[in-house]
Amino acid sequence: MTRPPAGRPCWTSSAPDPTAPSGTEPASPPRVRGVLEADVTVVGAGLAGLSTAYYLADRDPSLDILVVDAEGPAAGASGRGTGLLGPRVGPSVDQAIRRFGPDTARRMYTASVEAVERVVDLCARLGVATPPRTGEQLVATRTSDGLAALARQAAAYRELGLDVPVLSAADIHDRLDVSYHAGLLYRAATLDPAGLTGALARACAAKGVRLLGNSPLLGLMPGQSAAETHLAFPGGTVRTRKAVLAVNAAAGSIGLKVGTVLPLLVHAVATAPLSAEAQDALGGRTGCALIDAHPLAPYFRLTHDGRLVLGGGRPLLAPVTDDSGSAAVWIRLEERLRGLHPALAEVEVTHRWAGEIGMTADGLPVVGPLADHRDVWYVGGCCGHGLAMSVAHGAHVARALTDGAPDLLPWHRSRAPRLPLPAPVKPLLRAALGLMERGARRAA
Repeated sequence: MTRPPAGRPCWTSSAPDPTAPSGTEPASPPRVRGVLEADVTVVGAGLAGLSTAYYLADRDPSLDILVVDAEGPAAGASGRGTGLLGPRVGPSVDQAIRRFGPDTARRMYTASVEAVERVVDLCARLGVATPPRTGEQLVATRTSDGLAALARQAAAYRELGLDVPVLSAADIHDRLDVSYHAGLLYRAATLDPAGLTGALARACAAKGVRLLGNSPLLGLMPGQSAAETHLAFPGGTVRTRKAVLAVNAAAGSIGLKVGTVLPLLVHAVATAPLSAEAQDALGGRTGCALIDAHPLAPYFRLTHDGRLVLGGGRPLLAPVTDDSGSAAVWIRLEERLRGLHPALAEVEVTHRWAGEIGMTADGLPVVGPLADHRDVWYVGGCCGHGLAMSVAHGAHVARALTDGAPDLLPWHRSRAPRLPLPAPVKPLLRAALGLMERGARRAA
């Protein structure tokens, strides 16, 4: 997996030592050495992997569970997100109706709402140091195209009998001192994603789950029997009855047959704590976060200590060979931040960071057993909307491994559509991302 450019998020938590008390300095986890054995091995110590291990240990305490990460807990996308906890999975609701029918589209949306509620409840159960702030998430637009898209979505929600209010420009201004024409309002929350990941790691350790790090997965090998799989790491091998590979876009480099999960590097910036007046103007009263309806356009939220986090802009196709592309994206994000509200014109930008997400061609995650290794499951491809869904995926996989597969949704599948990416195609994809980013800049 490509390591993101240097730069840490503004969260109070960093990649944690799961055995240490919350807030202490992280330690380097031990590596895989020699030949190890486990009932279930989870590769990936992000939200998807750790939630899988947590729910597995909760459902069957007799299991010997091992979690292995290429670095350590929260080192990847789960520690580098922007902390927006909203109901989102797959395509927009009107597209979901066309592709899957109204019943499935309704179940998709309600599943994402339940996933948000599950994360809020989980944070309370784990005693996360900085609890989520429940509030509102507004998807808004400034363009005629955006108005048409939101109108189609609002009609689809009404058709499905779902309560997603439409806000006018005046309604938006009552919540945020920003100029948008209209929007859709969702019940949502914001949180410290690294703090949740660290709390999950500590909870797993308390349940007897073994956690190892600094051990990237090299590949899979058949075991001596059909009931065993061998996982190869630089320092040794793990013999396991079942495995869950929560490795996101690293699937391609490992050679997993899960379709195409594109590795994209996405960016964010954060300010110093804002004045009370600025916080009030930008969502402090209602806990409202804003997402621009235009793809790649900016989105923002306030943190618990009054910083403004702003993300968006042009994603970069990994691997990224130098930091010049990220530097250009951060500059544009700061320009957008300055123009968002007069109170931000002179505020200091204190943090700049990037994280790698997994993008699929149809916008849906992949959660299912490998076609050629039925006792090995893959989880990934949340397309940048994995904060709530990753925890839901972990619960789904834990149920499937202990009780059999639960009810299926469109993303409960073994592979995404395949998108051939020979070398000549990659510059075209990068150019397309650039065109989308320029359109977002015009919309903003």
